[in-house]
Amino acid sequence: MKKLTFVAAMAIAAATITSCGNGTPKASLKSDVDTLSYAIGMAQTQGLKDYLVQRLGVDTAYMDAFIKGLNEGVNAGDDKQKNAYFAGLQIGQQIGQQMVKNINHEIFGEDSTKTISMKNFMAGFITATTGRTGLMTLEQAQQVAQDKMREIKSKEMEKQYGGNKKAGEEYMAKYAKNADVKKLPGGVLYKVIKEGSGAIPADTSRVKVHYEGKTIDGTVFDSSYKRGEPITLGANQVIPGWTEALTHMPVGSTWEVVIPQDKAYAEREQGQIKPFSTLIFKIELLGIEK
Repeated sequence: MKKLTFVAAMAIAAATITSCGNGTPKASLKSDVDTLSYAIGMAQTQGLKDYLVQRLGVDTAYMDAFIKGLNEGVNAGDDKQKNAYFAGLQIGQQIGQQMVKNINHEIFGEDSTKTISMKNFMAGFITATTGRTGLMTLEQAQQVAQDKMREIKSKEMEKQYGGNKKAGEEYMAKYAKNADVKKLPGGVLYKVIKEGSGAIPADTSRVKVHYEGKTIDGTVFDSSYKRGEPITLGANQVIPGWTEALTHMPVGSTWEVVIPQDKAYAEREQGQIKPFSTLIFKIELLGIEK
C-alpha cells in the first residue's frame, strides 16, 4: 500500500460525528477498526498545514473556525462564514464524500455494510492538524495505518474469496502427484516442457521471455504469444513465484509453472485474477540481457 498522505484522497467510512463545533472527538481504540480509523485520521494530515496556509490562505490564528467547518463539512454542511471555515468545509466535504468511499472500498470491497469509525478518524485528524499530542506520532500513525489496513483487508478478502485459496491448494496437491512435477524451495511447482542448457538468471538479471498465464479453471488472462512478441523484464520485478522460477531456469528452457496464491497476488485483485488465486504459467526463457 502506498504511503498515506493528506493529498492521497483516501479515507474512511461516513458516519455521524458525535462531537460538534470546534471540538475534538475523544478517541476510543477498542478494536482494530477503531485503531485503524484513528491512525488514518492522523496520517492524512501530512502536509495539511502548508496546504491551508499556502494554497487556501488560512490564518492559523483561526484554527478553531477551521475545525468548526471541518466537523460540519464531514457531514456535508454548507454554511459559509470565514476563510478558515471555508477551508474546513471544503476538506470535510472531501473526507465525507470522496475519501470515505474510496477507503471503504479499498478495505471492505463491495460490502457497503462495513465502515471505519469516522469518530476516531476525526479524532486523529484534528489532533494532528492542531499540533496536539496524540495517541501516536505522525510517523507511527503512517505505519499503523498501513499495517492495519493490510491486516483488515486481508481478513475481509479471506471471507469473500477464501474458496479460491482452498481450490488452489487442492489443485496443487493433485498436480504435485504427477511424476514429472518438481517443487522449488518456496513452494512453486513446475514441469519441464523443454530443457535448456544456458545460463541461469540471478534475481537482479533482466530476462527476455515468452509466457502465457491462466487460472486453474483454464481462463487465459495474459499472453505474450497472443501479442506476437516476447517481453523483457527484471527477474525481481515480478510476482515472487515468477522470480523463484526464473532464478532456477536455464536459458532455453520452457516450463509449466504453478504458483500458489501467496507467491502470486495473495489477497489483491488483479484484473481477471481474483484474490487468493493459484496461477499457472507457461514460461519460455529466451535470454538474459547484459
